[in-house]
Amino acid sequence: MIRLRNLCKTFVLRGQRKVVADNINVTFPSGTCVALLGRNGAGKSSLLKMIAGSLQQDSGEIEIAGSVSWPVGFAGSFHRDLTGAQNTRFVGRIYGVDTDALVDFVEDFAELGKHFHLPFHTYSSGMRGRLAFGVSMGIRFDTYLVDEVTATGDAAFKTKSRVVFMERMKESGAIMVSHSIGAVRRICDAGAVLENGRLTYYDDLEEAIAHHRANVGGDPGDD
Repeated sequence: MIRLRNLCKTFVLRGQRKVVADNINVTFPSGTCVALLGRNGAGKSSLLKMIAGSLQQDSGEIEIAGSVSWPVGFAGSFHRDLTGAQNTRFVGRIYGVDTDALVDFVEDFAELGKHFHLPFHTYSSGMRGRLAFGVSMGIRFDTYLVDEVTATGDAAFKTKSRVVFMERMKESGAIMVSHSIGAVRRICDAGAVLENGRLTYYDDLEEAIAHHRANVGGDPGDD
């Protein structure tokens, strides 16, 4: 369970104020995969970062019951001079999991070959995404924070990513940002729409999709 209480966040860029959270009060229930919908620039990724603890809110509280992941697939915390395997072990130690088992899982899943044992700064963006997603899926969380989970890799890797993610969803919940309404319908149980700093939660996913479509003034995509 994740509860947002009077959550507020405003950015000031070039003298312009951008409100991404305007006194939000919403509860994301445990064991539910919630689609976080909103137009580009609405602040969806910022909201995920606040829940993850990597971005500080201006005011309000975020109450969390159970374990919550960092935004799935985020590679920004890896050390550039450590190998993929060393970075994996480091993350495993932080979260108190079996590091050997995690390394074995990530090496098999990410399909990086010899690059798994080379420095992270030598990786392409696609390789970084594969490593990040593998590490994210290799650690069990009660709630996963997901920002375009299957966006990295070729068709086969995207399919494999969806399969392992759905396996995790059998025992966990998620807050998922995606621009694919098709993916949202396949994966999510409920929805929340972020618009002008206000977040509206819907137990009925189709109601959330309809609200989002009304906001964007058309079809947001059904691929």
